[in-house]
Amino acid sequence: MSSIAELEEVARKCRVRIVDMVYNAQAGHPGGSLSEIDILVALYGTTLRVDPKNPSWEDRDRFILSKGHASPGMYAILAEHGFIQEHDLTSYRVLGGKCQGHVDAKWCPGVDFSAGSLGMGLSFGMGSALAARLDGSQRQAYVMLGDGEIQEGSVWEAAMAAVHHELGNLNVILDCNGIQNDDFCDEQMRMFDIPKKWEAFGWNVKIIDGHNMSEILEGLEFLKNSNQKPNILIARTVKGKGVSYMENNPSFHGAAPNDEQYALAMKELGVA
Repeated sequence: MSSIAELEEVARKCRVRIVDMVYNAQAGHPGGSLSEIDILVALYGTTLRVDPKNPSWEDRDRFILSKGHASPGMYAILAEHGFIQEHDLTSYRVLGGKCQGHVDAKWCPGVDFSAGSLGMGLSFGMGSALAARLDGSQRQAYVMLGDGEIQEGSVWEAAMAAVHHELGNLNVILDCNGIQNDDFCDEQMRMFDIPKKWEAFGWNVKIIDGHNMSEILEGLEFLKNSNQKPNILIARTVKGKGVSYMENNPSFHGAAPNDEQYALAMKELGVA
């Protein structure tokens, strides 16, 4: 198992890849990719049962990036673990490239869910968890949602159904960064006490700092060891984490840095 320092270094490298992809494409979603990446690094580095040499291994754990526009984070960690090559990252948002704007299972090895409209991933994850039960498999389903995304009614239908079906192998990670496409979440639609909502639906709930690697690892252990009903890890994160002018800035939900901003980001991320 990688040490905390090693995981943190991988996260730094992945942040560099994220900013590179969005800058080179002059399009994309850096903010949510930077907020999710510490969690993805820990998930892939310590917990997820997958095989880069056999991405379609039937008994692999499933990871569903429901907030699929935050694809640069997904591609960065897939490159780190050898599902795709480093040069594939240059195909981000290029027609016919492996790294499409939203994650797409048709094009990219290691992607289990083709994303588009928000709110669909939890239902897909629930189906994956039910399929594992029917197969007699121990595989787990992990779904990453965004906090703006949980304004979608379909999320709560799936949340209710997952408890009805007692899906202890279904695990949600909520990237709770407080910002959605148009503005801060509370300006668009206040969601009030998010943990209590999930508890009221019958889920096991744990809250963590989504940038503290020790807390992330504890949270992943919580997901792995809580198997009587579905589980959710609510990760308090910072949109644009690691790049000063992107942090908590709704403008960088879906915007690329210019030349000057790119140079500053690389300096802040430790690139000479």
